[in-house]
Amino acid sequence: MQQQLSEIQNIVEDVLSLAKEKGATQAEASMSKVQGIAVSSRLKEVETVEFTNDGGLGITVYQGKKKGSASTADLSPGALKLTVEKAIEIAKYTSEDDCSGLADKALMAFDYPDLDLFHPTELDTELAIQQVIAAEASALDVDPRINNSDGASYNANIGTKVYGNSHGFNAGYNSSRYSLSCVVIGEQDGDMQRDYAYSVNRNAQLLDSPQKIGRDAAQCTLDRLGARKVKTCKVPVLFHREIASGLFGHFINAISGGSLYRKSSFLLDHLDKQVLPNWFDISERPHILSGLASSPFDHEGVITQDREIVTGGILNQYLLTSYSARKLKMQTTGHAGGIHNWFIKNTGDSDQAMLKKLGTGLLVTELMGQGVNIVTGDYSRGAAGFWVENGEIQYPVHEITIAGNLADMLKNIVAIGEIPETRGSVQTGSVLIESMQVAGD
Repeated sequence: MQQQLSEIQNIVEDVLSLAKEKGATQAEASMSKVQGIAVSSRLKEVETVEFTNDGGLGITVYQGKKKGSASTADLSPGALKLTVEKAIEIAKYTSEDDCSGLADKALMAFDYPDLDLFHPTELDTELAIQQVIAAEASALDVDPRINNSDGASYNANIGTKVYGNSHGFNAGYNSSRYSLSCVVIGEQDGDMQRDYAYSVNRNAQLLDSPQKIGRDAAQCTLDRLGARKVKTCKVPVLFHREIASGLFGHFINAISGGSLYRKSSFLLDHLDKQVLPNWFDISERPHILSGLASSPFDHEGVITQDREIVTGGILNQYLLTSYSARKLKMQTTGHAGGIHNWFIKNTGDSDQAMLKKLGTGLLVTELMGQGVNIVTGDYSRGAAGFWVENGEIQYPVHEITIAGNLADMLKNIVAIGEIPETRGSVQTGSVLIESMQVAGD
């Protein structure tokens, strides 16, 4: 793969040189090559086996303040030349934009760390088939009420990506990602429910066993059987850690440059202001070894760095690309392409302690629908989970809606559980919100 990395860097260099020859004052190009397999089964029979061997290059050229972009999956010399010419041609017809252009050269990651993101393994179809069938078999053996399956899937991807620009920056790295999941259906007294379990890692050897994933999927499904509605009420709501990261996904959207310069965020003009409780901290750590959201530089070549996004509930940082930063008369924060490993400070509460703090209210384990307005902060989504009384789970609930306003929800977070969800870019424990409207019967 090291040879592939060098070859891709050479292609990017050639494309940038060609863009300069054709009259671009600045140019940037990114290229990736990915190999992978995806295997799925249903009821212990193989459904699909897919192999991928994809590559693609995208180039953006600037002629003064005019910009043109083009991309190609054909990496032959003729196709690359044509792609550059198309980008140049497009730039001629676009309007000038004073905020366009490369990120500043001084911010480039000319010296960046190896983050141990690459753990290659043989793309073994037989092994993948064994994994998905074992996961389903394990789930179906747990309890006779688990009587159907929505399938299991295994995915493996290893690849290389390179970014270069006319500042003389040309860098890339290899990475890998593996996942295994299982979804099953249970039935009891005519009530049917489904749930799932999954594991994801940079290193295939560190995935949960298919047996564990199957058992977990079955148990989660069994726990939901007998679900009912609750009366409409206003109660505390506890977001289980597996879905709590979604709350912070809305927060990320609200403090991202694109939402801010378009004035389409409920957190407009909230920099250096209180947006969360005074005990609340969010830290970003882009250089965690083997982290799922680790990256030595962003999509514009800007070096990533540790940041304290929120301290004591105060918003310290917007999330900016070079373009949105210029729009806001600020400096890019290295977030072209998204965030890099957020860690949400917890309050040291165990799962049981979180239920005790909840008292009587709703534990949410699934959210449905997209009823979130980032402009106003209005939040309304379908939900399922468990009704809790006096800190004890009573019964599963479904077909309800929870509603509130994100600005209030964030400020009224009461506690964060000590056990974090680690399978994504935001690592957070369960999140307890003081009060939300629950619509049921």
